[in-house]
Amino acid sequence: MHSTPRFLQGVFPFERKGLDRPAPIDPALSYVVPSGITAQAVYFRGGNAAAELVSVVLMRDGSPMRYFPIGAKGNVHVPLRVVEDLTAGTTVELWLAAPAGVPGTLVVDLGLVEI
Repeated sequence: MHSTPRFLQGVFPFERKGLDRPAPIDPALSYVVPSGITAQAVYFRGGNAAAELVSVVLMRDGSPMRYFPIGAKGNVHVPLRVVEDLTAGTTVELWLAAPAGVPGTLVVDLGLVEI
């Protein structure tokens, strides 16, 4: 079986409007599963340089799929192997929820595999 890795990753500055108001982090953190392909999220790693807790939200077709809280000046690594299939046409995005007015920098790395 042939597989192709895909990554949504980077370093992004932020200032948000509240933990209850997640919003897209950056357009680069969006992935659409190609036609005829199935994808799976393999892992999520994230780091938070802010002095407050933030939460990265893995969105699937505009709805929350998973939440990854990252403590103040902390990091997280979550293996996601074979959690669920993402079928062709599915849009996956990383959004961020952070306390209102809190500025910071976020490092994210979502690993996916196309099968």
